Amino acid sequence: MPGARRSLASPVVSGVLCPCGSPRAAAAAPGPGSVTDGGGGGGGSGSGAGPCGRALCEASEQERRLRALFQKLDVNRDGALCIHDLAVGLGRLGLHRTELDLLKIVKAGDKDLDGQLDFEEFVHYLQDHEKKLRLVFKSLDKKNDGRIDAQEIVQSLRDLGVKISEQQAEKILKSMDKNGTMTIDWNEWRDYHLLHPVENIPEIILYWKHSTIFDVGENLTVPDEFTVEERQTGMWWRHLVAGGGAGAVSRTCTAPLDRLKVLMQVHASRSNNMCIIGGFTQMIREGGPRSLWRGNGINVLKIAPESAIKFMAYEQIKRFIGTDQEMLRIHERLLAGSLAGAIAQSSIYPMEVLKTRMALRKTGQYSGMLDCAKNILSKEGMAAFYKGYIPNMLGIIPYAGIDLAVYETLKNAWLQRYAVNSADPGVFVLLACGTISSTCGQLASYPLALVRTRMQAQASVEGAPEVTMRGLFKHILKTEGAFGLYRGLAPNFMKVIPAVSISYVVYENLKMTLGVQSR
Repeated sequence: MPGARRSLASPVVSGVLCPCGSPRAAAAAPGPGSVTDGGGGGGGSGSGAGPCGRALCEASEQERRLRALFQKLDVNRDGALCIHDLAVGLGRLGLHRTELDLLKIVKAGDKDLDGQLDFEEFVHYLQDHEKKLRLVFKSLDKKNDGRIDAQEIVQSLRDLGVKISEQQAEKILKSMDKNGTMTIDWNEWRDYHLLHPVENIPEIILYWKHSTIFDVGENLTVPDEFTVEERQTGMWWRHLVAGGGAGAVSRTCTAPLDRLKVLMQVHASRSNNMCIIGGFTQMIREGGPRSLWRGNGINVLKIAPESAIKFMAYEQIKRFIGTDQEMLRIHERLLAGSLAGAIAQSSIYPMEVLKTRMALRKTGQYSGMLDCAKNILSKEGMAAFYKGYIPNMLGIIPYAGIDLAVYETLKNAWLQRYAVNSADPGVFVLLACGTISSTCGQLASYPLALVRTRMQAQASVEGAPEVTMRGLFKHILKTEGAFGLYRGLAPNFMKVIPAVSISYVVYENLKMTLGVQSR
């Protein structure tokens, strides 16, 4: 590279010799795996070996390059990179970053939370970051020729819902183009972004939607992140509408299993061992086939207010934790998502109680939802609409936490192992990850959900004594054992796969109807 345009890689990579003595072809641009690939993906001449053909040689050379770069950035020679080191070191290399950018770099790589990066943390950050950059580069390279031109940038941004002119795309290109060709190769792309905190990668976010796609009847998942472009262009509300519509169809299709779950949670015991076939038979005998959908109306109606309140609360809470354009880390997402879930659940909780009462009602007991609400209010007072509130709130943390942790773990494992040319996992992988994570979340919070349902139903029995969460736990364990806390688990799990599958299919179709482009 010309001296006047020396990039981050040029003062470190050029002229480096392999440990075996074989010179690197300094005139040739380094291949895609040359700076910090770390086995993150092939490309170029990166077959895993150096010019001498020895894999060990290449690994040793890579460590030398990284060590040389680390020492150039470590201006105070204390063996760790702080924000000041990065500011001065990158400035000497012709790369100027804002203090916020540098803070994000340190925050992303700082595993031991000491406010700086040691060599191991620095290497891990670069390897992980370059792998993400490679995914974005390959997704932008529509022609698959190893270069990005203005037309490809226009098309890629259009796929994200952002319309720009070709002249605007050329301005973007010029900021990264070192040789004046008006195209960007992998080396130019990597050198420009390598030590720039571009964590918010739209490609991964677009493909790995979770909470807006999967509806298993419990809206306790942590809300999805939306890209800056999605928020600016209004695509976010289309995703939410598509997700809400998918949830409505999914819940309606699996409503009989959901009602059976509620009946088993409340009425099943050692003396009244209700099985799945027996439960369906009992419901049909008592109220006919239509009775299988009791409680579904209010269950569908609460999707819209709950999703809207949860999304707005999540965005507001994010502002206290990070910024609008910053991707939150896992524990921050869990905190923001759990708080947003608690706010949303508190707002619509009376509808949860109504859903349980409507699902448990006998034929002719109520003429409809409003009649049920009036009946509860007149006979039991306003407090009845918050029966089971405490176990419901406590259930948010294990459900949301385990669901998010399992989903992120599965997602990252797939990205690390299989994402070579695209971040698109495919339908099967997406459905599998969503199903497994939702199932794990439900399993962890199920005892609290059962106690909540029993407390919601308790007031429907006239003259029944008031029960507490602790008292109900003790009673169930004493009379039914630990197994009693999992009554109704079978129909609950039976509805997961059909619910996830239906919601995904409907979500994808509604996205097309609403003009959200799927790639």
